[in-house]
Formats: sequence, structure tokens, C-alpha cells
Amino acid sequence: MTRPIAYLSPRADAQAPFAGLVPDGLNLSTIPERALPDQPPDRFGALLVPMHIDQRRFAAAGPWISKFFQAGGTLVFNGLLAYPFHPALARFQPLARPRVDQFRVRIMADHPVWRGVDSDDLTFRRGVAGFYGRGCNPPPPGARIVGTIDHGRCRIDWQWHPPEGGRLLMHAGNDLWMYARDKNSAGALTPQLLRWCAAEETVS
Repeated sequence: MTRPIAYLSPRADAQAPFAGLVPDGLNLSTIPERALPDQPPDRFGALLVPMHIDQRRFAAAGPWISKFFQAGGTLVFNGLLAYPFHPALARFQPLARPRVDQFRVRIMADHPVWRGVDSDDLTFRRGVAGFYGRGCNPPPPGARIVGTIDHGRCRIDWQWHPPEGGRLLMHAGNDLWMYARDKNSAGALTPQLLRWCAAEETVS
């Protein structure tokens, strides 16, 4: 039986913003960020972390996160990393005085989450560039680079297998699920992300 997916909520009473769009057959739970250390690390197959959590609190849960990875968990982190929660991670590096052309997203590798998504639909949202991200959380050695900005130089999306086990999917920008209700190809990101999480180690 597939373990449920958990959304880490910055608020005690909040649901995932995409709660009504979960594909059939997938189980989504919401956990207030304060309650994370009280959860068994092997309870969930995936943990979705939005950009507006308290990063200091999340980093302090490093021992729990390590056990989560040891249990084969998938962690999806969104946002500008200020307090690394794993020794191999580094702080966010912003683009310096970026121009519009530097915000253009390039998908560099085939990945189930981004499959079939037009990079222009990620670059421009409601006619404006820059929503997707404006810098990177530097990837550790061995990470698989998926998406870039700044003409391929800034590695904004990557997947990494921590030495403890499990998977880390990093997106150094606004939450990937902000596109969940978009009417173009970017709307596929959220259901594809959830299916990839539910597949655990059976899908790259």
C-alpha cells in the first residue's frame, strides 16, 4: 500500500492549496509545521514543503528529516533556502540584477514532474516573467539537474538522492503548485508531482 503524501502547512488550520486537485487514488494529509517532529518518520511516503514555512524550525528538525530519508521518504522543498536542513545543502544564491531574459526557464532533463510542460508556460505567468524563480539553491555533487534559468547557468530545479536514502526534489522559487489551476501546460505540474511522489522509488 502506498504511503500517504503529507503537505507541511505553515498554519495549524490550513489545507494544501491544491487539496481539491489530488488525482484519484492518492492520499493527501496536512501536517502543521509545529507538529512535524511528533510524526513517525516512516508514516508518509512524501513530504511537500512550501516556501513560507519557518525555515529555522524546519532546519531544527534535521534529525527527523534524516530518519525520514532513511525510511525512503521523498521530500519536495520549495523556496529560497536560508537555513539548510541537511549538511550537504547550501544557502540560496540570487541572480544579481537580473534582466527579463535571465528568467527564462529551460528544462534540461526528462523528468516525470515536468514532462510535457512548455517552459514558456513556466517563464511567463499572466504575461509576467520571474514568478518561477530568481536564483538557485546550489545542488550537491551527484544531483540531477532538471530546470535552469539565467541561460542554463542557474540550476533552479534538481533531484538528489541523500546518502541516508530517499529523494530530495528542490525548487528554488515559488511553490510549484502555484500553477495548479492554470489553463496551459503548467497546470500538469501539480498532478504529475503528486503521482511522482506516490510512486516513490519506482519512478526516477
